[in-house]
Amino acid sequence: GDWDFWTDWKDRRLWVTVAPIVAITFPAAVQAWLWGRFRLPWGATVCVLGLLLGEWVNRYFNFWGWTYFPVNFCFPSQLIPSAIILDVVLLLSNSFTFTAVAGAMGWGLIFYPSNWPVIAPLHVPVEYNGMMMTLADLQGYHYVRTGTPEYIRMVEKGTLRTFGKDVAP
Repeated sequence: GDWDFWTDWKDRRLWVTVAPIVAITFPAAVQAWLWGRFRLPWGATVCVLGLLLGEWVNRYFNFWGWTYFPVNFCFPSQLIPSAIILDVVLLLSNSFTFTAVAGAMGWGLIFYPSNWPVIAPLHVPVEYNGMMMTLADLQGYHYVRTGTPEYIRMVEKGTLRTFGKDVAP
């Protein structure tokens, strides 16, 4: 959904929880099918590679090709490390139950650290017209998307990532 499309929506609270929960469903289903039928331990990784290929084609042709949004504004999440962990847990444990508990936990816990090298440059604070915001927020203000109500962007106090009060450490 939108939490994974836009860099100004990839916040510290909801993107880290919504995106991994939504993204694990298809890789887990493909992994269960391939393991149950053929004992192949790479179902989640193959599914994620196909998903990322489709997402990159979508982001390039639709977002860049038609609307000229910069690719660094709408890139997909890195899911390959999470899928590898899910597959390795199934391979080593040979148990769907253990994979559902430990593998899914590993999927969610490695999601943010594996995406951090890509997201970190966009979390740099900048001052723009007397307001403090991140580069991702600044991109969101300059590249306005139609049909995006601004009240949805106000997740935390101020903007999605604020540097005042209780949000920033």
